[in-house]
Amino acid sequence: MTPLDMNYLTVALPKGKLFDKAVQMLASVGCAAEGLSQDSRKLVISNDDAKVRFIITKTSDLPTYVEYGAADIGIIGKDVLLEENKDVYELLDLKFGYCRMVAAVPQALRQDKISDYAHMRVATKYPRIAERFFHSMGIQMEIIKLNGSIELAPIVGLAELIVDLVETGRTLRENNLVEVAQIQPSTARLIANRVSFKMKFERINSLAEALKSLVESEADK
Repeated sequence: MTPLDMNYLTVALPKGKLFDKAVQMLASVGCAAEGLSQDSRKLVISNDDAKVRFIITKTSDLPTYVEYGAADIGIIGKDVLLEENKDVYELLDLKFGYCRMVAAVPQALRQDKISDYAHMRVATKYPRIAERFFHSMGIQMEIIKLNGSIELAPIVGLAELIVDLVETGRTLRENNLVEVAQIQPSTARLIANRVSFKMKFERINSLAEALKSLVESEADK
């Protein structure tokens, strides 16, 4: 870390669904910068008076920025933390962005037990999570990593099952897929670089405590 890094708190924010709520919560506890938008062309957005800078990253990259100290803290979904498996501190469940990681199949392939799907093919954006889940069930599966629309895989015969993140389940229903197992709930989490947490403990801990109070006050409403 440079002396400049020690003076600033660098916050990583994920592009996508979590961004706006994350910015809102941080602003509520005094951590903000003018022009902070995921549509900004600036790579780094700073508030020099508050000594805070923000970097906006691709969702899957955010834990890497925090692990290697390019960001001191970040806000990211639990699903990404589990899949990326980076060496970071998870400080707080921020209780927003709720989704569920599920296994789903076409209605015609629905079986009575999860073990009945043994040795089938599973399409997913989350191969590590899928592999750990089926391994914990004692089931051997063929995992196929995809980056696009996972629901397409069973329709065209690429895979029999999918593992994906769902919010309402509407996309599953629209593609005649049914949930056969819930793997993991997911909400937004505040994470920290391990070295930063020690070197900037007072500032990071104060921010985490302020966010914790905010989360608790919102839960009481």
